[in-house]
Formats: sequence, C-alpha cells, structure tokens
Amino acid sequence: MKNILIVEDELSISRVLKAYLEKNQFQVEQAFTGDEAQRKFDMLNPALVLLDVMLPGRSGWSILKYIRTKSSCPVIMLTALGQIDNKLTGLNEGADDYITKPFIADEVVARVQAVLRRSTQILEGDRVKQFGSLKVDFKAYTVTLHGIELAFTPKDLSLFLFLAQYKNQTFTREQLIEQVWGMDYEGSDRAVDLAIKRIRRSLENWPDSEGEIRTYRGLGYKLCVYE
Repeated sequence: MKNILIVEDELSISRVLKAYLEKNQFQVEQAFTGDEAQRKFDMLNPALVLLDVMLPGRSGWSILKYIRTKSSCPVIMLTALGQIDNKLTGLNEGADDYITKPFIADEVVARVQAVLRRSTQILEGDRVKQFGSLKVDFKAYTVTLHGIELAFTPKDLSLFLFLAQYKNQTFTREQLIEQVWGMDYEGSDRAVDLAIKRIRRSLENWPDSEGEIRTYRGLGYKLCVYE
C-alpha cells in the first residue's frame, strides 16, 4: 500500500482527499503547514506528495524546492491559482503535475495514479545503457558523464530517460507532453523546448561523436546515439 502525503491547510479539502485516496487503497498522512510537511516528508519518505501552494509558514514552493534537494518523489501541486504562468513555474521547479482548485476528488485520485504509473515505468527500467562516455541507469534514476553524475530537475530527468529508453526515435512535443507531463497537462508545449535546452546544457561535455539531442523542425526531438 503506497503512502501519500497530503499537504493542505484547508481541513475540509484534506479530509475529502484522504477519504477518496484511502478508498482507492492508498495509505494517507496529512500535514497542514509547511514546517509540518517538511518534518513528515523526512519521516515518512512517501511515494507521492499532494502539495498546496498557499500554506501557513513556509509556502508550497519552498517545500517543493526542499523535496527536490533530497528526492525524486513525485509531487502534484494543488492551488487556486489557475494561470498558465503559475503552472509552468511549478512544473519547471520540479512538480510532476498541477491541479487547480476547485477540483473533483476522483480526478485527483486519477492524477495520482497516473503520476505513480509514469514514475514506476521509469524506475523499473531493467537495464543500464552506455552511450559512449554517457551512462544511463534507469533503475538508479541517474545519468553520469565521464563518471560524474549529472544534475537534472526531476522533470528534465524524466524527459531524458524517456528519450534514452527510445534512442534514435523521433517524438513530437505532443507525444513528449503525454509521456512525461501527462495527458491532463494544460500548459504550453514550450515547456518541452525549455526542458530540452536545459538538458543540452547539462550534456555540453558529451562528445558530439557519441551522440546528441537533435531537433527536427516540424517533427520534434530525438536522442541520436552514434554507436
């Protein structure tokens, strides 16, 4: 039974989410402030965090940044802020999904299940791939270049692992959004371009003779590996 941490200061919302998640066979813990969220995250090591943006004390953004310094645990942001810019901010900071209030509890459960499925598919990759000096470990969720582990945001890492899993195949922005961000993502596909730009920056010391991420205008992106 997977453990979900709900970080939500509105008691009524937290109770409803807890009831629906438990009905779907999740174990649920609750936190109502930012400080409590940090303590319980460290103590529980949850499978996923539902994280409200507006919290007493430390904000949800602060807690998200804290989580990302310690873990690739999936995080779904909950907020009443519906603007696209806020969604992009959350996703670029490392959130795995973003749900705007008011929401239907069944939808939240479905999003939780979808994010956990995507996370599990990546983590259960059963092999290590070596692309010249670049080593991709799907089980350890790491990428190393010349023996040094590269630093990615969780979303960028998920995107790169997907491309690495299907090397030398071209994917459109829409396909990458569906596979990495999820079908319910409502933001701009510009998020893919920005993620690719950051990934390329992390791979700048990967020899061109071994591989590269190529852009195909009007088509999408491909991780080309020259073996």
